[in-house]
Amino acid sequence: MRFLRSALAAPGAAAVAPFAVLLLLFALVALLAPWIAPLDPARQSLLARLRPPGTTMGAATFWLGTDELGRDLLSRILHGARASLAVALLSVAVSGTLGTLLGVVAGYRRGWVEVAIMRAVDVMLSIPAILLAIITVAVLGPGFLNLVLVLGFTRWPRYTRVAYAQTLGQAGLPYVTAARLAGARAPRLLLRHVLPNIAAPLVVVATLEFGLMILFEAGLSFLGLGIQPPMASWGSIMSTGRNYVGTAWWIATFPGICLFLLVLSVNICGDHLRDRFDPRAALR
Repeated sequence: MRFLRSALAAPGAAAVAPFAVLLLLFALVALLAPWIAPLDPARQSLLARLRPPGTTMGAATFWLGTDELGRDLLSRILHGARASLAVALLSVAVSGTLGTLLGVVAGYRRGWVEVAIMRAVDVMLSIPAILLAIITVAVLGPGFLNLVLVLGFTRWPRYTRVAYAQTLGQAGLPYVTAARLAGARAPRLLLRHVLPNIAAPLVVVATLEFGLMILFEAGLSFLGLGIQPPMASWGSIMSTGRNYVGTAWWIATFPGICLFLLVLSVNICGDHLRDRFDPRAALR
């Protein structure tokens, strides 16, 4: 897309490049996890439990050690990246689609539709997102699909507010009026004319939300309300590792480092996009 190419050529892009490469590396690891993981992440061996990094047993080498059930930690971290990124990507897609649709409709239709949607946004924003997610997951039950739906349907208001404000600015412009006078119906006008012109700030919001979704997934999995065994998740691995911090520090440390680096990379790339495309950035 043109605004992404512009971002890469913008001042300061060189400082962001290492984090963009790191983010791309995490994405490749997630995609290729089933093929690059040295061992089956669910294979247990009580003889190999709590082995330190670099331990070799038979033909297997546990480069990052093993957990309390003798499972290879490196393989579980690789598959955990797959779970974290999949949940974040799908939840951002759900919340972004729903929030953008509601915001564009509210900004274009105005009247009672605008009032109803924006008051719903105010109600949702008055409830702490993580608390709402915990309560909803506790009611619906843990699992991959429920986690995606919960995160998606609790984070849409931020997209709605941005889409609403941007649509208000676009709705009165001459090109929108000309399209309306030419006979363009509302769905076509919004999809073909308004939405492409408000896409840049929405992409910035999605980038920043992506890091939050990763943290929410890890937090809920840490509490036992997210990804369930035998599927690996960084949050659930760290939850188990906290019981062995004194004797097997590697169980909680390595997935924690991966989580930190991934979220840091997403946030720095998101901040760069925001500074590049948010018109208010020049006023700060």
